[in-house]
Order: sequence, then structure tokens, then C-alpha cells
Amino acid sequence: MELAAKACPFLRNSTPSALRSLSQKPKTAVASNGLVHMAQQCPVMGKALTIQARSAMMTGCPVSSGARHFSASAIKAKPAKSQVLGYASAASSNDLKASVQHELHKANPAPGAACPFKPVIPASHAVPTAGKPFDYEQVYEAELQKKHQDKSYRFFNNINRLAQQFPRAHTAKPEDEVTVWCSNDYLGMSKNPVVVETMKATLSKYGAGAGGTRNIAGNGAMHLELEDELAALHHKPAALVFSSCYVANDATLSTLAQKLPNCVILSDAMNHASMIQGIKHSGVKKMIFRHNDTAHLEELLKTLDPSIPKIIAFETVYSMSGTIGKVNDICRLAKKYGAITFLDQVHAVGMYLTVLHLDFTDNLNRPQNSPVQTAMDQVDIISGTLGKAFGVVGGYIAGSAALVDMIRSYAPGFIFTTSLPPAIVAGATASIQYLRNSPHERIAQQTNTRTLKAQLAALDIPVVPNPSHIVPVLVGDAEVCKAASDELLRSHGIYVQSINYPTVPRGEERLRITPTPGHTDEMMGHLIRSLESVWQRNGLKRTAQWKAAGGRAGVVEGAVDPAPIWADAQLGLSAAVLGHHKAATTPAAQITLTGQATAQL
Repeated sequence: MELAAKACPFLRNSTPSALRSLSQKPKTAVASNGLVHMAQQCPVMGKALTIQARSAMMTGCPVSSGARHFSASAIKAKPAKSQVLGYASAASSNDLKASVQHELHKANPAPGAACPFKPVIPASHAVPTAGKPFDYEQVYEAELQKKHQDKSYRFFNNINRLAQQFPRAHTAKPEDEVTVWCSNDYLGMSKNPVVVETMKATLSKYGAGAGGTRNIAGNGAMHLELEDELAALHHKPAALVFSSCYVANDATLSTLAQKLPNCVILSDAMNHASMIQGIKHSGVKKMIFRHNDTAHLEELLKTLDPSIPKIIAFETVYSMSGTIGKVNDICRLAKKYGAITFLDQVHAVGMYLTVLHLDFTDNLNRPQNSPVQTAMDQVDIISGTLGKAFGVVGGYIAGSAALVDMIRSYAPGFIFTTSLPPAIVAGATASIQYLRNSPHERIAQQTNTRTLKAQLAALDIPVVPNPSHIVPVLVGDAEVCKAASDELLRSHGIYVQSINYPTVPRGEERLRITPTPGHTDEMMGHLIRSLESVWQRNGLKRTAQWKAAGGRAGVVEGAVDPAPIWADAQLGLSAAVLGHHKAATTPAAQITLTGQATAQL
């Protein structure tokens, strides 16, 4: 039987599961199952069954052990010698083997020859018919063409920031210098002497790389010191450093939600892509609430069983609009409905000390174990970055000791990646410590932001209203927005990146401007005149036109600019400074600026 099974093309090319299915078909008058019925008609297996029956009579075994009980397992599993021969002698065994070979030879069992059946092969195992090889490049080109057609294809500008001339940079040509107005190095800490010298010394002593994952040779004293510093910054028992905050959000949300039985995640509609990916990777149920709409969030919470674990994921400062999350309100809802909160602080940490300047004075000098409860204490899990206000690179989470240890032990995004280099983590620690003691960079940045927003308002150039440090200038068309960015770079030596779909919704494309402490009054004036030139030359919509058309992205009729996060007193703004700031918004200032811009056309 074994020889016949090897020779039969039907059996060789059919899968075990397909043969098993045939063997389970109902028996007939002459066969115990469907597989036996087919075998009896086969020129190869039919002979083998006849020989097997003859062997059974010679050895005294019942005939029923032959043809009628032929099965898939009898073919695919090699039978033991005693099962084939029974009690026959070795001589009888050799005679039977020769007889089988003779009969199979007469049946002409060449591969595929005289086989009345087609092999049963599932579609997933099917051998493809002859044809052209798959064109992989065609798929790549087609997908890129889609990006070009909807104007969402991303172009990378060659911008090389100069540490000694912040915020200046050069393009591909070193002599071609430009002013950068869209960097996330919000406070210029990447060139801060304390940070740079700390990194130089660490690099010289410990080398360029960490040497492995945190579990294997990549865990040093500086990593632990940074995590202690971050835990203290957020008044949490523990913190964990990741290679980026994208990874921190993705790894933490996916791992945490998978560990909480029947977990549901409630996510703000404007959450960052890293949070969205973490939620997707978790595989748990998700519910999306309208951006900053706590009434909608509560409606969703009411539909969930109190016993079900729930995570509310939101941000402090939303990077493309500059709007701020309702931290206190969301934390109150979380407590009311038995949820925990996950707060992304990427665009807030370092800029507003901790949680959006809420309880700023209390948090500034408060000991980590202080009994005083502030807004920050209500947040369960905080994620943040080392690459924006702190000017280096990396991400982290902060929370309870047990939570952080669980993520450390289970999150693939933490476990299976090389640790940040010692120089990076040392520089990040130095940056955090510096900004905990120096308010000057934040004050200068916030003052420049106020000035820029006021001067743009005076020119009726539309800015998405928000109280933060981000200045989103609304354009509303992907192609036009890219052209405006290119014109600023090419004709005015100003780099402001256009922000298009999918980062922002279609129709809300914008130029995202981020003033820094390094931008001078002269640079500010040049930016304002250049933007006015671009708006006039290209006929771009003004604020009044957006409002008349029904508005978009918050630039609507009746919209009131929210008060800045930093209060005047916290910025140390004197009455004289405030008076000068107010003067920049008068019609006279508008006329002067417009006249200067027109003179440059």
C-alpha cells in the first residue's frame, strides 16, 4: 500500500485535509467511504487494494481490513512492519513486495498517467498557471500616482539647521541660507550650551551607541537617571524611555488595552497618528468623540457598563490646530465613569512646565510626594517627547510603578529595539533640568507668538484660533499651500512647511508657523512682509473672506480668540510691553506693514 501511495499522482498532490474529507463521506455498498470508492477505480490504487486483500487472506487477517477500510491516515502515516505483515514470515513479505511492484508496473503508474481524478488542492495551495511575473514596481508607481493626483505627495526640503546661528539654516547649497519658521525645536534647546557640552562629554566618554536593547547591554546609569528625572517632572512614581513618542504611544496603548479584559478606548477625533495606530494595534473596541467635546464623550461613557475597563486617550496641545485638551473636565468624567486617562503631552511638556500650566505655581516647586493634589495628579498615564521643547530625541511614558513595569515587560516596541545612545539621554536630562530652572526661553517664545498672531490679525491673514504657541495660517487648498511654501522659500528665504492631508483634513491645508526665542524683531518683520506679499500675489483668502464663506477650521464668524495659556503676569509683561503689543494691531500698523509689503512686490 505504501508503494502504491507513493506512485499515485492523486494521493501525492492532494492535501491531508482534502483526503480526510473524502474518507469521511458516507459508505457505499462496495466501499466503506468516498476515498475507498475512488481508490477502487484508480489503476494504481485499485491494484494495490487487490494485492492487500490477497495478502490479508494469506496471513489469515480478515478481508475487511483491506479495501473497505482504506483511509487517509493509512496513506499519510507510514505503517509499522507488523501492521503490514501480520504474522507472515520474512520470505512471504519479500514475495508480496515483488508481487506489488510487478502489478504496479503493469498499471503504468508514471506521474499523472492514466489517472482519472484531479488532485484535491485547496485554493490557498493551488499552483498558479503559467503567466507573466507579478509587476511589483507597477503597484508602487500606481500608489505614488494617487498621492500626486490628490496633492498629498510629500516633498522633503533639504534644510540644515545651523547650531551657532539658530534659527538660521542652509539648503543643499551651504551659501544659500534661510530662516526656519516651522521647527519643533520650540525653545532652541538643541543648541543650548549646557545641553551640547553635556552631550559632547558623554559622547567622548561612552561612545556613540548604547550597545544593545535595554535588556541586553543597553541599560546604563544615564537611562535610569533620565527616567527618574521624568518621573519627578510629572510627579509620578515611575517613567520609561522609548526611542520616540510615536513608539511610546503605539506600544503603550496597544499593550495596555490588550491586557485589560474587554477594554474600550475612547479617543479624541484629532488624536495623533501614533495614538490611532496604538488603538488599532490593540484590537479592542474603540469609540471616537468629537474634538474637545466633553458632552459627546459623556454620552459615549454612559453607554458602557461601569465594570468594563475604559481608557480615555487625548492630548494636551493638538499640534496642527494649537487647540488644548480639556484636562480637568476629562479627568472628572474619567473618575465619574470608572475610566483611566492617557494624556499625550508631546507639544506641551517643557512649554507649559507640565499639564498646560494648570496649577502652574503649585507644580513648579512642589515635592514629588507632596499631599497637595493638582490637575497633573488626576491624569493616570502621561506620554511625552524629548525631541521638541527639550531639543533632543526620544519619547517616554510616566505613571504608576506597576503600570510602567508591565509596559516594560510586555511592550514589543520597548523590548525589541536598541536603546537610545548615552549622549542622547544625558543631553535630555540636562535639558529638562535646565528648563525646570529657567523661564527665559519660554517667556521669549510666548512673547514672540503673541506678537506674530497680533500682526497677522492686523493684516487679516487667517490664523486658526488657539491659545497655544502654534500659529496655523489657513490656506485651504493643497496645491496652493505647497506653492505658497515654495514661494516663501525660493523668493523670501523663509522656510515654512505646508501641512496637507492626511495630517489635516482636506480643505484645511495650512502653513504651520512656530516662533522661537531665537527669532528677532527683524526676522519677524521680514516674515510678516513676506506672507503679505504671498497673499497678495496669489489672491489667497483673508480672514473676512473665510468668514463670509461660512468659515473653516475655526476661522468662522463670531469666533473669539481664546486667552493665551500663559497669563500676562506669568510672562512678566509690563504695562509698557502690553501697550506696545496692542499698538501692533492698530490700523496704522496694518497700513505700514501693507505698504512695506507692497513696496517689495
